[in-house]
Amino acid sequence: MTGKFELYKDKSGEYRFRLKAGNGEVIASSSESYGSKAAALNGIDSIKRNAAEAKVDDQTD
Repeated sequence: MTGKFELYKDKSGEYRFRLKAGNGEVIASSSESYGSKAAALNGIDSIKRNAAEAKVDDQTD
C-alpha cells in the first residue's frame, strides 16, 4: 500500500494535512494551518513538487 496525504480541520477549524506511510504511520505533518482548503491543497502540491529533488542538509556535525 502506498502512502497518502490526509487533509483535515483542526480544533480551530483551520485546514491541516499529514502524510502517512503505507502502514498508516504519520511521517510528516503541516506545521502551519491554512485558512482555506485550496491553500492546504496547494501546500500538499508544493511538497509533491519539491520533495523529490530536495537535498539533505545534515547539520549534526
